[in-house]
Amino acid sequence: MNLVNPHNEQAALTLNELLQSPTVLHQQRLHDRAYFIPCASASEALTYERGASTYFQQLSGTWKFSYAASPEQAPAACWMPQYNDSDWDEIPVPSNWQMHGYGKPEYTNILYPFPVEPPFVPHENPTGTYRRTFWIEPSWMEQRVVLRFEGVDSAFRVWVNGHYIGYSQGSRIPAEFDIRPTLQQGLNQITVQVYQWCDGSYLEDQDMWWLSGIFRDVYLLAFPTEHMWDFTVRTHLLDNGERAQLDVDVELCISEEAAQSHTFAWTLLNAARQPISPTNTILVSDQCQQSDPFIRVSTTVEAPTLWSAETPYLYHLVLELRDKDQEVIQVISQRIGFREVKLTGKNLLVNGKAIMFKGVNRHEFHPDHGRAVPYATMVEDVRLMKQFNLNAVRTSHYPNDPRFYALCDEAGLYVIDEADLETHGFQAAGCWSLLSEDETWKQAYVERMQRMVIRDKNAPSVIMWSLGNESGCGPNHAAMAEWAQQYDPTRPVHYEGDWSNMLELGIRSTMYPTLEAIEKVVQSDDDRPYILCEFAHAMGNGPGALKDYVEMFYRYPKLQGAFVWDWVDQGIRREREDGRQEMAYGGDFGELIHDGNFCLNGLIDGDRKPWPALHEYKKAIEPVKVYASSEPGEYIIENRYDFLPLSCLRGHYSIIADGELIAEGTFEVPEVPPRERAAWRWDARTAIRAAFGHTISEPAFQHMWLRFSFRSGSGTYGTIPWLPVGHEVAWAQFELEPSQVLKLQHTDCIQETAASSTISSSKSSLTSGFGINTAPAGMMSLKPISIHDQGASLILTGSSFIMEINRSDGSLLSWRFHNTDLLTGSPRLQLWRAVIDNDRYLVTDWRNARLHQLKKRIKQVTIDSSRAAEGMITVTTCFRLGAPAFMWGLACEQIMTIQGNGIIQLHIDVRPEGCHPEVLPRFGYELGIPAGLNSCSWYGRGPGESYVDSKEAAAIGWYEAKVDDLMVAYEKPQENGNRTDTRWVSFVNAQGTGLFFTSSSRVDTFDFSAHRYSVMDLENAAHHADLVPRSDIVLHLDKAQNGLGSNSCGPRALPEHELKCKDMSFSLQVIPFNCETLSPRQLARLVNSGILS
Repeated sequence: MNLVNPHNEQAALTLNELLQSPTVLHQQRLHDRAYFIPCASASEALTYERGASTYFQQLSGTWKFSYAASPEQAPAACWMPQYNDSDWDEIPVPSNWQMHGYGKPEYTNILYPFPVEPPFVPHENPTGTYRRTFWIEPSWMEQRVVLRFEGVDSAFRVWVNGHYIGYSQGSRIPAEFDIRPTLQQGLNQITVQVYQWCDGSYLEDQDMWWLSGIFRDVYLLAFPTEHMWDFTVRTHLLDNGERAQLDVDVELCISEEAAQSHTFAWTLLNAARQPISPTNTILVSDQCQQSDPFIRVSTTVEAPTLWSAETPYLYHLVLELRDKDQEVIQVISQRIGFREVKLTGKNLLVNGKAIMFKGVNRHEFHPDHGRAVPYATMVEDVRLMKQFNLNAVRTSHYPNDPRFYALCDEAGLYVIDEADLETHGFQAAGCWSLLSEDETWKQAYVERMQRMVIRDKNAPSVIMWSLGNESGCGPNHAAMAEWAQQYDPTRPVHYEGDWSNMLELGIRSTMYPTLEAIEKVVQSDDDRPYILCEFAHAMGNGPGALKDYVEMFYRYPKLQGAFVWDWVDQGIRREREDGRQEMAYGGDFGELIHDGNFCLNGLIDGDRKPWPALHEYKKAIEPVKVYASSEPGEYIIENRYDFLPLSCLRGHYSIIADGELIAEGTFEVPEVPPRERAAWRWDARTAIRAAFGHTISEPAFQHMWLRFSFRSGSGTYGTIPWLPVGHEVAWAQFELEPSQVLKLQHTDCIQETAASSTISSSKSSLTSGFGINTAPAGMMSLKPISIHDQGASLILTGSSFIMEINRSDGSLLSWRFHNTDLLTGSPRLQLWRAVIDNDRYLVTDWRNARLHQLKKRIKQVTIDSSRAAEGMITVTTCFRLGAPAFMWGLACEQIMTIQGNGIIQLHIDVRPEGCHPEVLPRFGYELGIPAGLNSCSWYGRGPGESYVDSKEAAAIGWYEAKVDDLMVAYEKPQENGNRTDTRWVSFVNAQGTGLFFTSSSRVDTFDFSAHRYSVMDLENAAHHADLVPRSDIVLHLDKAQNGLGSNSCGPRALPEHELKCKDMSFSLQVIPFNCETLSPRQLARLVNSGILS
């Protein structure tokens, strides 16, 4: 069976015709097949290691390279073997040539970086020519040798030993050529010429860097003269999964004569590589004919272990072709996951169950290698996805490296496999569906679907095909869908751009809807399962409201989850002139057309370090939820796995009181079936009694928190793939009332239930729970304050402090405590924040209202020193903040009360006037403190940053950190490092002297952040490396901030998360102290108990 004729010496078409003819997609490329590596034995094949195969030869490595501005300027006749390339550069393959200094990277989200006149491309078409030699052993001269390119951007021609082999385009799908007729034993030479632009570039406008070259592996494969060329496996569940059927179709290239003597054998092994049935053998000629060169076999497996993202059990299929002497001449191995995907009613079902996608969109990108992503990085991506509770990947917006799918098979990730197709630039040109409706481009559309589907058809992780992304919608999409549904009826087809349901694909998919829009779909008569193929744009600081979306998904059966945009930042690492590194984004390479830092929207950075958003997403999609019940000692526990019982997890609890661990231990997680809830008895008093062995009669703790931790275990279901034993997959936290939990009498016995009796505890002892209830003498009494009039200012002196007050505006010019400076900038009202990426559209309203340019007018300053002898001075400042060019403003009154013990009470009232903005960025105090006060402790959410709509991953607790560690270094600097729900925070220097801040109301909480940069330092910097630390610390203490939202490419913050511009007030208590004398935790106890105020 001849798949193509590879022997034409030169194509009839000119290069311009090849590059600009949408109906000419290749020359002499072999027809498509499933991804596999042929092997000479089963032992080779079952390693699943390419290099273990006798029939594999890697050509990736160092190649000679010549870069030219256009094909005409490329070296002439460079494909001839005798051509002298000794003065050429060298380049690694795989790679993108822009990553090695040839040309410049260009980033666009939508716009084409070239004139839009399809199918024509610029005459200046950068061209890279690659050359290398390779060795062919004598044994390979008897084989069919196939040259395979996994990915070349965007089009290329190839020659071997001076013979023209062929042409191909389609950057992220493989191309294979039969090169055996051109080979010679020993040394051979290959030349590849790659063109940056071709007509296919119009189909590859996928919100990414335009990068060129051979960016995936190149290698040779040897096939015996008689060989298996392709195969298809399909699984079907019978009797509700009690049995499963495996169908295998194998395409052979074999002569009629050989078919009479060769045999085909196949064996199915379990995960332990043990046969589950005897090897089956048939004579090839019994089924395979020249007109129908296929062997079709099937088998039924009893009680199969099914594959899902939660239970990715893999069998192993071994296919063998044997010659007339029954010698094995070729072997193929394939991982088999028995699973079935169906669209039934309102749901997409896997193995008969409606699944919930907890997904992410994944671009292939590495900050040093561009789209030439190393295999180790793929492994790290999958490891992180599993450890952060993700279960699905959309390969946006093109097929990924084939090895990535094998990792998804093993680890358990559902894959929406997306065709290499996007024409977003035509939207800007006013004709989004232009190519999708053009019959001339139909073949190009369909072929991109065919090449992907055929390559990836045997991957159990692939449960859905996608027609591409943002290409309008038209007949060409219909042709793609029709072909895919006929070729593979076992998987549904997805396309978000089918807004009118023209294609009738059976799945509804949208991007970035509001919760209200989702609700409308749910309430409509559209019964299709509904997924969000993109949501929660993770650009910079954000997104917000992940919990709100996920909870809605679980509220309505036809909602089946979503895919965050996206997985990894697409920043390119480069070294600056000052030696510092930065991640470059659009415009940093001098592009005329670019979309700035819109490429930095990953849940992880380029080095695979999770951003706070990934921690928040993990918490939102965690598989266990625990809710407090109205009954004491009872909780409601919910299993959000689709297939696993909760007993697959291990339980661990801890009880922390005022920052001290007082009890911890393990518990058996109850046996709750998937997607169900159950009441669960768990009594904290039992745990504490187990820890101490006695009751506690007089507890002095003020705050106590119980934490349940659910961790991966071991056992029948416990070995969750790619998770180390003990990895935390979910947690829940509850505040306890110390007086109810600790103050027990021996007679107050608690009837232990089966659940509570499984508690095991570590013995504990109390050290600080019964701390002192008095403060140092100097803090307890209000000593007189002396006043010295300096004319423009007043000097206030107490027993341990000296302050200077500006008489004209009431500001605090200086503050010394025990001869230590505590202040570099007076507390002042701050309403602006360094704009975050998700303020993208809201900031226009703010700036139009001149919110960032407010001017202060002092109305009145009143300094009341009538009670100075009693240790009390009050400074009241009335002022107005007004917007230039407008009449709106804020009427403000600030009251600063200074006490003789050094404590300051701050209070501010704000009343908007005129036609003011609807929402504000923030409302709170900004002040400066000395750089030495860089040791921070706090009681509130942590340890990472949190915001009003992104705080579920931040547990309430007692934390310590250095100021520099509070910052989140987003590449494009912006508001960051905030901590919400703070009860108190302190900053001290190396000697322990510093400031303690707490809410004056005892029950209200506040936000805080601390940086070595001002708001405008952050806002004006293009890169983190541009920031220059200040000589002091800029501290923000906020009543609130506006929510994060997802407005960089999605909805703004939810109404309940917005900071409305309305009448507001805020109070704080500021206490100077020394932590060597009195710890901040003890100081908090004294303040909360009313002993110190």
